[in-house]
Amino acid sequence: MDSILVSACLRGVPCRYDGRDKAVPELAEAIGDRRALPFCPEVAGGLATPRRPAEIVGGDGHDVLDGTARVVTDTGEDVTAEFVEGARRALAAAQRGGCTEAVLMPRSPSCGRGEIHDGTFDGTLRPGDGITAALLERHGITVTAAPGV
Repeated sequence: MDSILVSACLRGVPCRYDGRDKAVPELAEAIGDRRALPFCPEVAGGLATPRRPAEIVGGDGHDVLDGTARVVTDTGEDVTAEFVEGARRALAAAQRGGCTEAVLMPRSPSCGRGEIHDGTFDGTLRPGDGITAALLERHGITVTAAPGV
């Protein structure tokens, strides 16, 4: 059976920054008959739940991986290293599980695909990918944002 990497919060795990989950019924259709491999890169990278909200400043996940942008909390703490480590661990889990696809949490600085928060903490969105989404894509894993979120 094929496996698909899925943001753990979408599978009902209360691991989001606010300590909640973001389970959505539409996810079952996106997963289909594949085995879901739930994973939270932020927790895997060493961040607590709950935690301060964080956004990418100076670009998107590709820029963070290239060393030209960073991830900061709403209080100014730099958490780039934790986000990058979590992305690396997500990639390793996906590769171990034989995943060629991932369905991730939209707008997240880790998991966002196509659109993320712009780093101002005022709810403004901008085009771009989160760090985990960018790293997975760089390694040939197809990433889509979860429907219904």
